[in-house]
Amino acid sequence: MSKQDHLVPAGLLALSLVPVAASGFRVTELATGADITEANARFFDAPVPILVHVVAASVFCVAGAFQFSPALRRKRPRWHRASGRVLVLCGLATALSALWMTLFSAIPEDDRGLLTVFRLLFASAMAAAIVLAFLAIRRGNVARHRAWMIRGYALGLGAGTQVFTALAAVAFLGTVSPRAHALAMGAAWVINLAVAEWAIRGRGVRPAPALKEAL
Repeated sequence: MSKQDHLVPAGLLALSLVPVAASGFRVTELATGADITEANARFFDAPVPILVHVVAASVFCVAGAFQFSPALRRKRPRWHRASGRVLVLCGLATALSALWMTLFSAIPEDDRGLLTVFRLLFASAMAAAIVLAFLAIRRGNVARHRAWMIRGYALGLGAGTQVFTALAAVAFLGTVSPRAHALAMGAAWVINLAVAEWAIRGRGVRPAPALKEAL
């Protein structure tokens, strides 16, 4: 196996660690009946969407990381197909639950405005990317399918990159205004999309012959 077979999935798993841990914390709050605050009140008011989002996003980020191992896709094409179906469902559940929470839950005042626009925009883009990936593979276009899945995965992993953009905002600005916080959150999605486009266009995304035959 090449270094890519280990390093890329490992890096993506590491980036997933913080949002997955944060999601686990939210589930623990719901399960143990933690004190209700302004930050978590909306989760207690409507726990189903957050539970759907937590489970779907965790599976999407963790299982999706292994799709970036060329050797694994090549040697286990049936696993790739089966897990791919699960990832499509989890990715859509992640995006749609994010849209529901943004539109209908009681979001704290500081998170409204520009951040709401970003959440609606990028959650919609994630859902669209996954639908386009599914339609592409149904038509047998493996390269287009992989390109759109990479974009969808990059958007789904935005919460991991947001840890770093938020820390950078605090380091440079000290006190972060709601607008600066929104820009830091939005920058994470943009960064992830830029990396995805580099992977797709800069390095090229071409289907391996064995994978194409399997699909």
